[in-house]
Amino acid sequence: MDSTDVRAGSIGARAAALLVTLQRWPWYDTLRTLRSRFRDDQLGITASSLTFTTLISLVPLLTVMLAVFSAFPMFATFQDALEKYFLHSLVPDTIARPVMRALTQFAGKARAIGTLGLLVLVSTALALMLTIDRTLNRIWRVRRPRPLAQRVLVYWAALTLGPLVLGVSLTVTSYLLSASRGLVSGLPGGVTVLFALAQFALLAAGLAGLFRFVPNAPVRWPHAWAGGLFVALGFEIAKDALGWYLQAIPTYSVIYGAFASVPILLLWIYLGWVIVLLGAVIAAYAPSLSMRLASRGDAPGARFELALALLAELAAARAAGAGGLTLGTLAARLRSDPLQIDDVLERLAAIDWVARLEEAGDPRHALLCDPERTSARALVDALLLAPAASGTPAARFRERTGLDRPTLAELLER
Repeated sequence: MDSTDVRAGSIGARAAALLVTLQRWPWYDTLRTLRSRFRDDQLGITASSLTFTTLISLVPLLTVMLAVFSAFPMFATFQDALEKYFLHSLVPDTIARPVMRALTQFAGKARAIGTLGLLVLVSTALALMLTIDRTLNRIWRVRRPRPLAQRVLVYWAALTLGPLVLGVSLTVTSYLLSASRGLVSGLPGGVTVLFALAQFALLAAGLAGLFRFVPNAPVRWPHAWAGGLFVALGFEIAKDALGWYLQAIPTYSVIYGAFASVPILLLWIYLGWVIVLLGAVIAAYAPSLSMRLASRGDAPGARFELALALLAELAAARAAGAGGLTLGTLAARLRSDPLQIDDVLERLAAIDWVARLEEAGDPRHALLCDPERTSARALVDALLLAPAASGTPAARFRERTGLDRPTLAELLER
């Protein structure tokens, strides 16, 4: 069996495994998770905030991209390919051309404002990137984001290199299609479908990279791809639905006339951010959904109870000679959401009770303290009842109930 047959067999096996995963996927739990996260995390309000920030940053973003292309005349064809991609793939035709024409005019004028003005525009563009960073970290329940310098460096690289990579890909694809036109003239529909699939895959890959590298949390590629494919599919459905609505019910054009592109653009940006945020929820909660793990909710004392369960597992692992447990192992043993567990582990690490061991593969978490000699006071302060001034009702409650007296071992007794 040659390498081609082996490769084909591997692809077939992966496709079969993907089909089985889709058949067994808890679709109802996924819809319920999307609904609850959209409500509890106020993603609608977040999408509105991102819509405003995006609208303010559109001209700076386009200015930076055009500045990159202008610095290298050989990339002029890349710029044309990039504009065509946004016109045909991301934005409904009803608003694509007037909006792109206006943005290009604004960006052309913005490039003549000098160095100081350009720095202000770049700062505005980076502000959008940092807002996206905070939003995704909040969805992943990250309490400690990456250092600011590292985030700015990553986003600056994405802001400058991203359009070039995308433009190169689109230009090569367009060139190949043009060069092979004589060979595929009998199958124009097939070529159109192939090009549409390439654009779909490109968008899904970009969003998968966003979900994989932006949150300061371990995100596996299959989970990131799940979110990216959801967003790409959602964009296609939303674009077609909005285009059909604007043609069937021309309300905006009748009321606003030539100004109709503005409210339609706002609506489209808002829908786009809602889809992206829901895709982030899919990527963040894919581990718990795939393992059918339950969320403990936000009941009073829930995190304290989860912390005790985690400490009991880590103490048992240390007693058995294990070098720690991974997040996936803890989630499987406790049948709990990994995002909730990771948040509690961060709090336990803050009081120096648990250490995260970075290594190849999934990091492990190990217990640092001795339960027999460690007072439970630090845990009570962090997750149950914050310290209060002497003489206050909270202080009297702590004194009368003896919350500070037991050791961690006494709390972990079964």
